Amino acid sequence: MSRAREEPLYMISVAARLVECHPQTLRQYEDLGLLVPVRTSSNQRLYSDQDVERARQIRRLTKDLGVNLAGVEVVLDLLDKMESIRQQMQERWESRLRQMEKEMALLRDKVREYARESD
Repeated sequence: MSRAREEPLYMISVAARLVECHPQTLRQYEDLGLLVPVRTSSNQRLYSDQDVERARQIRRLTKDLGVNLAGVEVVLDLLDKMESIRQQMQERWESRLRQMEKEMALLRDKVREYARESD
């Protein structure tokens, strides 16, 4: 994920407008640990694009799908775990791919060496 999406940008009033909810709703999400905005030295909440998207996701789950906030917590936890597993698998796949490319390069070198010896 790009750093820009994680950069805190919006005060609570702006974030609430972007999410189309009341600022108190965002405070409630924070109280439940569903959102963790950055706090300034003056204790103001600042929300990143990623925070806003997560709040929208919470709103979709509650408003469109009728999931209660306890259920939202479970769903978001599972989605976070799935993303972590996906990233781990991607890293393993890329590592294995690099390893196979090295092995193929070694095999090509051996084939070339064998071809030279055969001439």
